[in-house]
Amino acid sequence: MSALFFHIDDLSLMVIPDTQAHLNGHAVITYTYSIFKDTGLKTTGLEKSKSGELHLVKHNDPDYMGYITFEDPGKLFTYTADGNEDLTADQVEQVIENISHYRDNPDLWRHLHQ
Repeated sequence: MSALFFHIDDLSLMVIPDTQAHLNGHAVITYTYSIFKDTGLKTTGLEKSKSGELHLVKHNDPDYMGYITFEDPGKLFTYTADGNEDLTADQVEQVIENISHYRDNPDLWRHLHQ
């Protein structure tokens, strides 16, 4: 699944989906999203190298800002701030809104793969 790129406040972010389920060959839901500052490169190699990392160890990537888990979409979200820089509560809300927009509009995700 492709990374999502968007802006909140004065931050450019790259959000990488970590867990996905499939229905008829199409990704339909993702639960955990790793958040990185977008360095502007938007390269597939960079996305792939970052998406291969698990949440089992502390990240040393200076662009890593933690991850958001959708435990009950639309109701319960958890932000784990285990990066070098934390998001504020308002920024977390904005990230959740952006991710939710993609989750609620699967055609946007399909467009990312074309």
